[in-house]
Amino acid sequence: MATTEYLVKARSRSGRLVESRMKAVSEAEALSRVRQQGMTPIAVELANSGLNREIRLGKGRVKVKDLAIFSRQFSTMLGAGLPILRGLSILSEQTGSSRLRDLLLQVRDDVERGSSLSDALTSHSEFPPVMVSMVRAGEVGGFLDSTMADIADALEAEVQLRSRIKAALTYPVAVAIIALLIVTGMLIFVVPVFEGLFESLGGQLPLPTQLLVTASDAITNPMIALPVLVAVVVLIVWYRRSRNSPRVRRIVDPLRFRIPIFGKLFQKVALARFTRNFATLVHAGVPILTALDIVGDTAGNVVISDAVADVKESVRAGTGIAKPLADHPIFPAMVVQMISVGEDTGALDTMLHKIADFYDQEVTATTEQLMALIEPIMIVVLGGLVGGMIIALYLPIFSIFELIK
Repeated sequence: MATTEYLVKARSRSGRLVESRMKAVSEAEALSRVRQQGMTPIAVELANSGLNREIRLGKGRVKVKDLAIFSRQFSTMLGAGLPILRGLSILSEQTGSSRLRDLLLQVRDDVERGSSLSDALTSHSEFPPVMVSMVRAGEVGGFLDSTMADIADALEAEVQLRSRIKAALTYPVAVAIIALLIVTGMLIFVVPVFEGLFESLGGQLPLPTQLLVTASDAITNPMIALPVLVAVVVLIVWYRRSRNSPRVRRIVDPLRFRIPIFGKLFQKVALARFTRNFATLVHAGVPILTALDIVGDTAGNVVISDAVADVKESVRAGTGIAKPLADHPIFPAMVVQMISVGEDTGALDTMLHKIADFYDQEVTATTEQLMALIEPIMIVVLGGLVGGMIIALYLPIFSIFELIK
């Protein structure tokens, strides 16, 4: 039977106004579902009819933090014996993300029609493959509540990892933007004033001053500045659209680990993410080959994906996981040895968790060291840049009396 999408407005038990979209056979069925969720219906309208059509500027996205909160709360509800449908209904009311609220209501509708929770999550790309596979394993094994807790632990660790990366990158990026604005402002507004003075005096300008004047002429000339600006914008747009393509990733991903100062940080972040996702999947009972497929796709780096591909071939041949990892320089000997011990003792998930915890601590320590190191370096660079421009501007003034004579 065909279903229609309705725009439902209802009042929750706490008195909060809730608006959501719901697919139902009829308006009566939509009203019935709203009442089953413990809410009082106010209005039910066709979602895409004439003036009632909802205008959206963008779909928005679900943050990892929102998924972590949902997983933690859902785990608690399932552990308390609350049914899946009731838990999804309550969480859809409590979440602060409008996009996640819509997704949870759609997932609830799918489950109510007979789909499993994992199948309902699969139809929405906002739920990561790691989460979907673990939910499926939890459904099969009958321990969905503990699986959701494991998912929450993994997502919370990912949130902390991202916050550390942002903390390490925020200061240098901010200082670089400030430096760019200062240099641009001086080239546009300050250097032309001195250029007029230099021309009136005549004589030969020192090389640093001449370079500064040439740069100022270029940036203030629309025939030069506009094409350069357009080229930069086009390059940025192209990269944002093509950064996930295999060709671009084959070039960019290995370079990330070779960046001075930050390369080691990126490597530790990649290892922490890989080992934690792998450990979480293995602990949830996901088959090794399936877990490798998932962590390979979600690694976010071609170097890790290539290593995982070698591991899959090794596992199929019965060799094991540790041996092929030793052929990839990104995996230190300590990681390979601990994974080998985990395979031999049957505690692979435990060893992987220990590796992930170790690199989480390493990321924290590296971030603190970088913050202590980068701050004075950026101050020196910014001061040297601005001071060098000022010295270049005043070099001709040292010989101004000779020019006047």
